[in-house]
Amino acid sequence: MPRVLVLNGPNLQRLGTREPDVYGTASLDDVASALAAAAPGGVEVDVRQTDDEAELIGWLHEAADSRSPVVLNPAAFTHYSYALHDAVRVVTTAGVPVVEVHLTNPAARGAFRRESVVSPVATGVIAGFGVDGYLLALDWVGKHLTAAG
Repeated sequence: MPRVLVLNGPNLQRLGTREPDVYGTASLDDVASALAAAAPGGVEVDVRQTDDEAELIGWLHEAADSRSPVVLNPAAFTHYSYALHDAVRVVTTAGVPVVEVHLTNPAARGAFRRESVVSPVATGVIAGFGVDGYLLALDWVGKHLTAAG
């Protein structure tokens, strides 16, 4: 069964309670439920979250090795983690798509949030649509899996 890894970086386990006026009221469990419901038939959605950069990098290496497409919300790692940049490049260079997702539009926020070190090596970026951004990414990945299969 094809699998899509939905990987979430630091503080995203606090969705629903952390700045709901900015990030919305949906929890990460709500996101996982919406993704499971929207998954194309025969596609497993594996939602994970970590505050640990090394663990996130390990999951990206797993994606490259298993050829599992990735929906990635790198959260704060977006802006400074060159190690994450390199790990995403490993995945995309292997021909596996990585869609970078952000709940908010980083370009419309504080200056430090406007730079992504991940975007240049991601397959694509979806930002500013809240939880729907995850669903848009999954829809694209599902079409990619159908075309590749």
